[in-house]
Amino acid sequence: MRENDFTRILDWPGYRVYRHEIKEEEKRLRLWVRRKRMNRKLVCSGCGRKLEEHHDVSEREVRDLPWGAYLTTVVVEVYRVRCPDCGVKVEKVPQLPSKAPFSKRFEEAVGQACESAAARQVARRTGLAESTVRAIDLRYLERWEANRRKPPLRHMGVDELYKGKQDKFLTVVCNLETAEPLWFGKERKKETLDEFFRSQLMSQQRKRIEAACVDMWEPFRQSIAQWAPNCRIVYDKFHIMQHANDAVDEVRRAEFFRQGVKKRGLIKGKRWLLLSRWKNLAIQQRGELNRLFQLNRRVFKAYLLKESLEWLWDYHYEKAMFNYLRKWMDQLKWQRLAPFDKLADMLLNHLDGILNYCRTKVRFGVVEAVNANLRLLINRGRGYKNLRYLLLKAKRLAAANLEFVVVQRIMKAA
Repeated sequence: MRENDFTRILDWPGYRVYRHEIKEEEKRLRLWVRRKRMNRKLVCSGCGRKLEEHHDVSEREVRDLPWGAYLTTVVVEVYRVRCPDCGVKVEKVPQLPSKAPFSKRFEEAVGQACESAAARQVARRTGLAESTVRAIDLRYLERWEANRRKPPLRHMGVDELYKGKQDKFLTVVCNLETAEPLWFGKERKKETLDEFFRSQLMSQQRKRIEAACVDMWEPFRQSIAQWAPNCRIVYDKFHIMQHANDAVDEVRRAEFFRQGVKKRGLIKGKRWLLLSRWKNLAIQQRGELNRLFQLNRRVFKAYLLKESLEWLWDYHYEKAMFNYLRKWMDQLKWQRLAPFDKLADMLLNHLDGILNYCRTKVRFGVVEAVNANLRLLINRGRGYKNLRYLLLKAKRLAAANLEFVVVQRIMKAA
């Protein structure tokens, strides 16, 4: 093959291959490239100024995408320029995005591979160290983040993620409309969320926030009330239902110890069934619960109260929602179920945040979906010491999911 053929296949705009070397035994291809004659404008890597003359020239070897079975490296002539503003600087080469010995498209290929596989698997596939793959992936994600349009924040979600005994909790702030995480903070204190509002949002951006979906953790509510004056706090449905499940479980445990030895076997092993929604159970599982309910009315009442509470969010008008909640609480007067009395007191103390759902509809499932994505990434990567890297990975995963949904809708419309 002639050098012109190598130039066309390499396809580096503005550069041509003037020499090549093929090692058949090692399956290696080495290409030497330099600027074409019509490509003499040099760009300062510091300020972006275009210059005519160069200071000196050197060679730099980088790894490029393989050509079939051949591992390919490219030796590039890189100029240094004398910039009036920056002094002597290396020129900006679009195909060389960093100081690392890899071309831009090689780093993009590694970054795209890391979207669907763990770094250790990509490392085995490319013959690189796992730490090198992670560094390439981080640079790829930083370039993606710098060049994309940032959607405005109108509905935000705040939740905590348990990372383990050492790091404890991680505060996660996400955009409910795009389902992507925006910021991570260590621990779950008021000062943690204060740092997000202070460092990530300007005053006008804070004023544009219309609603925040949070659990009933008081420090989060205080921080939002202080920094986002126009924001309505909506308490997360799934956290409220988690408290209802805890109440059912308390009733189950109390009945287990209250019953005699013979009847305990009916309650034992039914915890998962009692915490599941009726519509999600199979016929056989419903039969097991029905047999339990026939023998223990208190467990039956607790399960009915939990199931009926979920209908609260089917109402779209504030007064109708309040009336349903009041009727639900009226049922507790005759049930003598202490865990549900505590649950009712908690709901009354947080009534405004529950009714705010009728005023501003938010997507409850997004917060849990973001946390699920984070757990998936942490398990796949065997942990992340760099929170910035974890945040970018989660953002890219959310964007990829959104792109997939958009493509599906376009195909259905077509």
